[in-house]
Amino acid sequence: MRVLLIGDIVGLPGCRAVAELLPGIVSDYKIDVTIANAENAADGFGLTQILAGELFACGVQLLTSGNHIWDKRNIVKFIEKDNRLLRPANFPAETPGRGSGIIGNGPARIGVLNLAGRVFMDSLDCPFRTARREIDLLREKTPVIIVDMHAEATAEKIALGWFLDGSVSAVLGTHTHVQTADEKILPQGTAYITDVGMTGAADSVIGIKKEQALKRFLTQMPAHFTTAENDVQLQAVWVEIDPASGKSRRIERIQRTCVKKNEH
Repeated sequence: MRVLLIGDIVGLPGCRAVAELLPGIVSDYKIDVTIANAENAADGFGLTQILAGELFACGVQLLTSGNHIWDKRNIVKFIEKDNRLLRPANFPAETPGRGSGIIGNGPARIGVLNLAGRVFMDSLDCPFRTARREIDLLREKTPVIIVDMHAEATAEKIALGWFLDGSVSAVLGTHTHVQTADEKILPQGTAYITDVGMTGAADSVIGIKKEQALKRFLTQMPAHFTTAENDVQLQAVWVEIDPASGKSRRIERIQRTCVKKNEH
């Protein structure tokens, strides 16, 4: 079984990259299930129902998110009714939506758990203890479990990888929008990478127009951010998993670039 996780989709350029590049990736790597982090798909901040529908139409089976999931208020009604969109499981219990889900049926079922870190981020429930609770429930349905750890601090992501080694198929980091080169299979069979990367404009500051980001850093004044559009890439990882044991056999990074708008 091969599972693909697409790194944080940023704005319409990121959505375009998924539409243009995902079919070829699925074919080339023989992907069975595609997951994507889409919390920045709406102009870099949040997600809308329309964009979620477009990503599903492109072949994404489940969307994860993070701290920006509530930036577009109309997402609340959608996340309550569509179990293909997750928010971090360590949000308070009263928060709309769900933090874990199942893709597929029968022996091909995959459990997905979405978590948010706490270091340099919002104060939420402990992601480590939340993971243990949610994984126990998911393992009643399937041994194959993918964890999207949406966190700022490298150490927190690495710690969760070691904490869950042998309990889940993969711990895949998101949020920082910079793909790391530390993909590995941990000793007990859990695939790990600190950050899957970003799907959006590489000619940018983590997906935002350079000039706007630089102005914010130089002046420390509020600034309006818009997504950049040049050198659009899709970054992802795919993991090969034994469906019987849930152990991972292989993890590999992917980087692909969209055709430029003026090219044919």
